[in-house]
Amino acid sequence: MYRFLKKNIKSLIPKEFLFKNELLLRKFYAVFYLGNKHECNVCNKRLRKFISLESNDLLCPFCGSLSRNRRLWDLLNKDGNIKGKTLHFSPSRSLYRNLKKIKSIDYYSSDFENEFLADYQFDITNINQEPEKFDTIICYHILEHIIDDKKAMTELYRVLKPNGRIYIQTPYKNGDIYEDYSIVSLEDRLKHFGQEDHVRVYSIEGLKSRLENISFNVCIRTFNNTTDGYFGFKSPETVLIATK
Repeated sequence: MYRFLKKNIKSLIPKEFLFKNELLLRKFYAVFYLGNKHECNVCNKRLRKFISLESNDLLCPFCGSLSRNRRLWDLLNKDGNIKGKTLHFSPSRSLYRNLKKIKSIDYYSSDFENEFLADYQFDITNINQEPEKFDTIICYHILEHIIDDKKAMTELYRVLKPNGRIYIQTPYKNGDIYEDYSIVSLEDRLKHFGQEDHVRVYSIEGLKSRLENISFNVCIRTFNNTTDGYFGFKSPETVLIATK
Protein backbone atom coordinates (compact mmCIF):
# COMPACT_ATOMS: atom_id res chain seq x y z
CA MET A 1 0.00 0.00 0.00
CA TYR A 2 2.77 2.48 0.95
CA ARG A 3 4.63 1.83 -2.33
CA PHE A 4 1.42 2.29 -4.33
CA LEU A 5 0.59 5.61 -2.62
CA LYS A 6 4.14 6.92 -2.97
CA LYS A 7 4.32 6.10 -6.66
CA ASN A 8 1.02 7.78 -7.46
CA ILE A 9 1.62 10.86 -5.31
CA LYS A 10 5.05 11.42 -6.89
CA SER A 11 3.53 11.18 -10.37
CA LEU A 12 0.84 13.77 -9.60
CA ILE A 13 2.52 16.31 -7.31
CA PRO A 14 5.68 18.36 -8.09
CA LYS A 15 8.80 17.37 -6.14
CA GLU A 16 9.25 20.87 -4.66
CA PHE A 17 5.74 20.79 -3.19
CA LEU A 18 6.27 17.30 -1.79
CA PHE A 19 9.54 18.31 -0.09
CA LYS A 20 7.97 21.40 1.43
CA ASN A 21 4.82 19.65 2.67
CA GLU A 22 6.15 16.14 3.30
CA LEU A 23 5.47 16.02 7.04
CA LEU A 24 1.90 17.23 6.63
CA LEU A 25 1.19 14.73 3.86
CA ARG A 26 2.71 11.88 5.86
CA LYS A 27 0.39 12.53 8.80
CA PHE A 28 -2.66 11.34 6.86
CA TYR A 29 -1.11 7.90 6.39
CA ALA A 30 1.06 7.69 9.52
CA VAL A 31 -1.89 7.88 11.93
CA PHE A 32 -2.55 4.20 11.17
CA TYR A 33 0.88 3.33 12.59
CA LEU A 34 0.49 4.99 15.98
CA GLY A 35 1.17 2.69 18.92
CA ASN A 36 3.61 1.83 21.72
CA LYS A 37 5.76 -1.03 20.43
CA HIS A 38 8.36 1.13 18.68
CA GLU A 39 9.76 4.64 18.65
CA CYS A 40 11.46 6.74 15.99
CA ASN A 41 14.34 8.59 17.64
CA VAL A 42 14.47 11.11 14.79
CA CYS A 43 10.94 12.50 15.14
CA ASN A 44 10.19 11.00 18.60
CA LYS A 45 6.91 9.43 17.45
CA ARG A 46 5.68 6.23 19.16
CA LEU A 47 4.63 3.56 16.68
CA ARG A 48 2.72 0.32 16.43
CA LYS A 49 5.22 -0.67 13.76
CA PHE A 50 7.53 0.77 11.11
CA ILE A 51 6.73 0.46 7.41
CA SER A 52 8.50 -2.60 5.94
CA LEU A 53 10.08 -1.82 2.57
CA GLU A 54 10.91 -4.29 -0.22
CA SER A 55 14.60 -3.65 0.54
CA ASN A 56 14.01 -5.12 4.03
CA ASP A 57 14.54 -1.67 5.52
CA LEU A 58 12.20 -0.02 8.00
CA LEU A 59 10.71 3.40 7.28
CA CYS A 60 9.22 5.78 9.83
CA PRO A 61 5.76 6.74 8.52
CA PHE A 62 5.92 10.17 10.17
CA CYS A 63 9.35 11.54 9.18
CA GLY A 64 10.49 9.11 6.47
CA SER A 65 13.70 8.10 8.28
CA LEU A 66 15.34 4.81 7.34
CA SER A 67 17.12 2.55 9.79
CA ARG A 68 20.54 3.99 8.92
CA ASN A 69 19.25 7.53 9.50
CA ARG A 70 18.04 6.60 12.97
CA ARG A 71 21.32 4.85 13.82
CA LEU A 72 23.33 7.84 12.62
CA TRP A 73 21.18 10.25 14.65
CA ASP A 74 21.74 8.05 17.70
CA LEU A 75 25.51 7.99 17.12
CA LEU A 76 25.81 11.74 16.58
CA ASN A 77 23.95 12.43 19.82
CA LYS A 78 25.74 9.83 21.95
CA ASP A 79 29.16 10.84 20.59
CA GLY A 80 28.45 14.53 21.21
CA ASN A 81 29.30 15.39 17.62
CA ILE A 82 26.41 17.67 16.77
CA LYS A 83 28.58 20.71 17.18
CA GLY A 84 30.54 23.44 15.43
CA LYS A 85 30.67 23.40 11.66
CA THR A 86 28.97 20.33 10.20
CA LEU A 87 29.19 19.26 6.56
CA HIS A 88 26.52 16.80 5.40
CA PHE A 89 26.58 15.25 1.93
CA SER A 90 23.24 14.33 0.30
CA PRO A 91 21.32 14.45 3.59
CA SER A 92 18.17 12.47 4.18
CA ARG A 93 15.25 14.86 4.57
CA SER A 94 14.55 13.59 8.09
CA LEU A 95 18.05 14.43 9.37
CA TYR A 96 18.26 17.62 7.30
CA ARG A 97 15.17 18.94 9.10
CA ASN A 98 16.56 18.06 12.54
CA LEU A 99 20.03 19.46 11.97
CA LYS A 100 18.75 22.60 10.24
CA LYS A 101 16.78 23.49 13.40
CA ILE A 102 19.84 23.41 15.70
CA LYS A 103 20.96 27.01 16.05
CA SER A 104 24.15 26.13 17.94
CA ILE A 105 25.78 24.53 14.87
CA ASP A 106 26.82 25.90 11.50
CA TYR A 107 25.18 23.38 9.18
CA TYR A 108 26.39 22.94 5.59
CA SER A 109 24.17 20.55 3.63
CA SER A 110 25.38 19.68 0.14
CA ASP A 111 23.87 17.89 -2.85
CA PHE A 112 25.85 18.00 -6.08
CA GLU A 113 23.05 16.76 -8.35
CA ASN A 114 20.07 18.62 -6.83
CA GLU A 115 18.24 15.46 -5.75
CA PHE A 116 18.15 16.15 -2.01
CA LEU A 117 17.30 19.05 0.27
CA ALA A 118 20.54 21.02 0.50
CA ASP A 119 21.91 24.54 0.70
CA TYR A 120 25.18 23.99 -1.20
CA GLN A 121 26.43 22.10 -4.26
CA PHE A 122 29.91 20.93 -3.32
CA ASP A 123 31.83 18.55 -5.56
CA ILE A 124 33.28 16.08 -3.04
CA THR A 125 36.42 15.75 -5.19
CA ASN A 126 36.94 19.53 -5.10
CA ILE A 127 35.22 21.00 -2.04
CA ASN A 128 35.07 24.77 -2.36
CA GLN A 129 35.89 25.49 1.29
CA GLU A 130 39.01 26.42 3.21
CA PRO A 131 41.23 23.77 4.85
CA GLU A 132 40.48 22.47 8.37
CA LYS A 133 37.04 24.04 8.53
CA PHE A 134 34.65 21.31 9.67
CA ASP A 135 34.26 19.69 13.08
CA THR A 136 31.94 16.95 11.81
CA ILE A 137 31.37 15.54 8.32
CA ILE A 138 28.62 13.08 7.38
CA CYS A 139 29.45 11.04 4.29
CA TYR A 140 26.76 8.37 4.15
CA HIS A 141 26.33 6.34 0.97
CA ILE A 142 28.40 8.74 -1.12
CA LEU A 143 31.82 7.23 -1.87
CA GLU A 144 30.42 4.24 -3.78
CA HIS A 145 29.11 6.77 -6.35
CA ILE A 146 32.48 8.52 -6.83
CA ILE A 147 34.90 7.26 -9.50
CA ASP A 148 37.93 9.08 -8.04
CA ASP A 149 37.20 8.16 -4.43
CA LYS A 150 40.82 8.70 -3.36
CA LYS A 151 40.62 12.33 -4.48
CA ALA A 152 37.34 12.66 -2.54
CA MET A 153 38.98 11.21 0.58
CA THR A 154 41.90 13.62 0.19
CA GLU A 155 39.46 16.53 0.04
CA LEU A 156 37.61 15.27 3.11
CA TYR A 157 40.91 15.11 4.96
CA ARG A 158 41.80 18.64 3.83
CA VAL A 159 38.59 20.31 5.07
CA LEU A 160 38.34 18.36 8.34
CA LYS A 161 39.64 20.05 11.48
CA PRO A 162 42.31 18.28 13.55
CA ASN A 163 40.45 15.89 15.90
CA GLY A 164 37.33 16.26 13.77
CA ARG A 165 35.22 13.23 12.83
CA ILE A 166 33.77 11.88 9.62
CA TYR A 167 30.91 9.37 9.77
CA ILE A 168 31.14 7.10 6.72
CA GLN A 169 28.92 4.30 5.51
CA THR A 170 28.57 2.46 2.20
CA PRO A 171 27.21 -0.91 1.13
CA TYR A 172 29.78 -3.62 2.00
CA LYS A 173 30.85 -7.02 0.76
CA ASN A 174 33.25 -9.66 2.05
CA GLY A 175 36.76 -9.93 0.64
CA ASP A 176 38.35 -7.16 -1.40
CA ILE A 177 36.94 -3.96 -2.85
CA TYR A 178 35.27 -4.72 -6.18
CA GLU A 179 35.61 -2.04 -8.83
CA ASP A 180 35.92 -2.13 -12.61
CA TYR A 181 35.90 1.19 -14.46
CA SER A 182 35.12 -0.52 -17.76
CA ILE A 183 31.62 -1.17 -16.41
CA VAL A 184 29.72 1.94 -17.46
CA SER A 185 26.18 1.07 -18.52
CA LEU A 186 23.37 1.43 -16.01
CA GLU A 187 22.33 -2.18 -16.51
CA ASP A 188 25.84 -3.52 -15.90
CA ARG A 189 26.41 -1.31 -12.88
CA LEU A 190 23.16 -2.57 -11.38
CA LYS A 191 24.27 -6.14 -12.01
CA HIS A 192 27.82 -5.75 -10.69
CA PHE A 193 27.52 -3.09 -7.99
CA GLY A 194 23.90 -3.36 -6.89
CA GLN A 195 22.72 0.05 -8.14
CA GLU A 196 22.78 1.88 -11.46
CA ASP A 197 24.82 4.81 -10.16
CA HIS A 198 27.34 2.85 -8.07
CA VAL A 199 30.88 2.36 -9.36
CA ARG A 200 32.22 -0.10 -6.74
CA VAL A 201 31.41 -2.21 -3.72
CA TYR A 202 33.71 -1.71 -0.73
CA SER A 203 34.70 -4.25 1.84
CA ILE A 204 34.91 -2.89 5.37
CA GLU A 205 38.64 -3.52 5.66
CA GLY A 206 39.24 -2.30 2.13
CA LEU A 207 37.55 1.04 2.81
CA LYS A 208 39.39 1.34 6.12
CA SER A 209 42.71 0.74 4.39
CA ARG A 210 41.97 3.24 1.64
CA LEU A 211 41.11 5.91 4.21
CA GLU A 212 44.23 5.13 6.24
CA ASN A 213 46.34 5.59 3.11
CA ILE A 214 45.07 9.19 3.05
CA SER A 215 46.32 9.53 6.70
CA PHE A 216 42.98 9.13 8.49
CA ASN A 217 42.72 7.20 11.71
CA VAL A 218 39.75 4.86 11.31
CA CYS A 219 37.52 3.20 13.89
CA ILE A 220 35.12 0.46 12.78
CA ARG A 221 31.85 0.48 14.71
CA THR A 222 29.74 -2.65 14.17
CA PHE A 223 26.34 -3.09 15.79
CA ASN A 224 24.80 -6.52 16.42
CA ASN A 225 22.30 -5.73 19.16
CA THR A 226 19.21 -7.88 18.83
CA THR A 227 17.23 -5.37 20.93
CA ASP A 228 17.65 -2.65 18.30
CA GLY A 229 14.22 -3.41 16.89
CA TYR A 230 12.51 -0.98 19.26
CA PHE A 231 14.06 1.99 17.45
CA GLY A 232 13.98 0.31 14.05
CA PHE A 233 17.77 0.06 13.80
CA LYS A 234 19.32 -2.33 11.30
CA SER A 235 21.45 -5.10 12.74
CA PRO A 236 24.16 -6.00 11.93
CA GLU A 237 25.29 -2.57 10.73
CA THR A 238 28.75 -1.05 10.32
CA VAL A 239 29.81 2.60 10.42
CA LEU A 240 33.38 3.83 9.89
CA ILE A 241 34.49 6.88 11.86
CA ALA A 242 37.54 8.62 10.42
CA THR A 243 39.50 11.16 12.45
CA LYS A 244 42.36 13.50 11.63
